[in-house]
Amino acid sequence: MDYRPLGRTGVSVSQLCLGAMMLGSAGNPDHDSSIQIIHRALDAGINVIDTADVYSSGESEQIVGQALAGGRRENVVLATKVGLPFGADPNHRGTSRRWITEAVEGSLRRLATDRIDLYQVHRLDPAADVDETLGALSDLVHAGKIRAFGASNVAASAIVEAQWTAERRGRERFRTEQPPYSLLTRAIEYDVLPACLRHGMGVLTYSPLAGGWLSGRYRKGQEISGPGSAARAERFPGVYNSASPANAAKLDAADALGALAGEAGMTLIQMAIAFVTRHPAVTSAIIGPRTMEHLESYLAADGIGLPGDLLDRIDEIVPPGDTVNVADNMWGTNSSALAASSRRR
Repeated sequence: MDYRPLGRTGVSVSQLCLGAMMLGSAGNPDHDSSIQIIHRALDAGINVIDTADVYSSGESEQIVGQALAGGRRENVVLATKVGLPFGADPNHRGTSRRWITEAVEGSLRRLATDRIDLYQVHRLDPAADVDETLGALSDLVHAGKIRAFGASNVAASAIVEAQWTAERRGRERFRTEQPPYSLLTRAIEYDVLPACLRHGMGVLTYSPLAGGWLSGRYRKGQEISGPGSAARAERFPGVYNSASPANAAKLDAADALGALAGEAGMTLIQMAIAFVTRHPAVTSAIIGPRTMEHLESYLAADGIGLPGDLLDRIDEIVPPGDTVNVADNMWGTNSSALAASSRRR
């Protein structure tokens, strides 16, 4: 397993990060099975785990805390997030000082730890001044409750604004960014990744299989099926509507990429993950297994390199900076600029 600097934090993390979103009632409700997945990932050399307070309403954090008991916590870079709605209370969301200082205590309790290595803003809150957010997070760093903080799904312009605000106001700054990135979702190559490189930020990308489209499970002429498919289709209709022309284009691209992977002697999953981790701005690719079988398929990508001629052929299928279905960008990057409220007078 390769280990890389997490931006300029002085911390090194594995090129694969274990994402815990699917551990808990939203994916794998069996705590013993979920803990076994975490232990297997750690034994394979993964040293960074990413979760969030909203994953299975806190259950994911609890499972991670249980898995790290008994001496495993010290060797793990532990990351979690704050910002998405946590329950019905209208103030239990966002990035105000009020909620950040309350939410971190809940995460620390569920994770059964006295500090969080990387505390991430799940989404920048337009209702909160970025200086207030940075100030609250800076105070948590100074108090020793978190070691560093980052953000997720932030457009390049907002990344730069936050960096400038931190410098001018004397705040700690965002050290990492967590955007979606895959063979089918390459929009961040245009400006987000260059901005992160310029400011020395670590990048933990998520959804390297494009929400399952690169798992080999979705094929042309077949109905999209499997655990979680109905829930995903309901939550992200634009992303999973099999009748959509844009998603038909994704199937075409996935088929072409699968054939290319086969010619290169690897699975589509291996090529997809290797593609993400090869980018010089990417620190680690977040893998989110629901089962041990899923985890093993991800681990099989460790150590695989992609030669330049293969990358050129990938670019012919999905050009650099391009996202096949723009609905996938609504998972994060650049979505606010495309919202109706932003583009209409």
